[in-house]
Amino acid sequence: MELLEVRDLRVSYGNIEALHGVSLDVGAGEIVALLGANGAGKTTMLRTISGLIRPRAGRIALSGRPLTGMHSHQIVALGVGHVPEGRRIFGTLTVEENLRLGGYLLRRDAVALDRRIAALYETFPRLGERRGQYAGTLSGGEQQMLAIGRALMLKPRLVLLDEPSMGLAPKLVRAIFGMIADVCTEGTSVLLVEQNVRQALRIAHRAYVLEGGSMALSGTSRDLVNDGRVRAAYLGGSASSTGLP
Repeated sequence: MELLEVRDLRVSYGNIEALHGVSLDVGAGEIVALLGANGAGKTTMLRTISGLIRPRAGRIALSGRPLTGMHSHQIVALGVGHVPEGRRIFGTLTVEENLRLGGYLLRRDAVALDRRIAALYETFPRLGERRGQYAGTLSGGEQQMLAIGRALMLKPRLVLLDEPSMGLAPKLVRAIFGMIADVCTEGTSVLLVEQNVRQALRIAHRAYVLEGGSMALSGTSRDLVNDGRVRAAYLGGSASSTGLP
């Protein structure tokens, strides 16, 4: 049984269908990339999995337990974290206040909450150095670390990451992707939406490609790197190119 199973998912905005019967899986201990052009339905997929959008049809399950129809806070409690596009941190709150909001479900156990924050500071030492600083004054890379750290506060089994490299310098992009790989190594599966296809395929075990709300391709990252259609559309290569980017 996969950790996350999505089957025949259909999502509409009014009369416009954004996802047309899409299916995907994420296994335990996996990083799975969800690729595609702007408007392909990637963010819609993440928002539907996390309960922010209700699907018109289809099934979503976490370790066999149906998530379809649940509220987002219930899905969080079951072990799904979500880092939305644009980070969505609270700029007028400090780093630590943002993390405490991420651990809201632990609010009745102050000891557990404090331990979890301390563990996050070990994982993200920069956040520990900035714990009393207003989040809105952090650099872009530090804000992304905070957004990821906040999503990890409840030790989720699965994290949904939407465009974590957006707006970051190349050096910071490499650092953030290294952190994502470390998160997976520590036991959290990742479903990653990312426009930087080259970096996404470097760390992902498998990937899916969405086109116009439908699943166009899927396979291991190496398979997709060597697929001429992927190279031509996303990696600036030709159909004859091979090897990891």
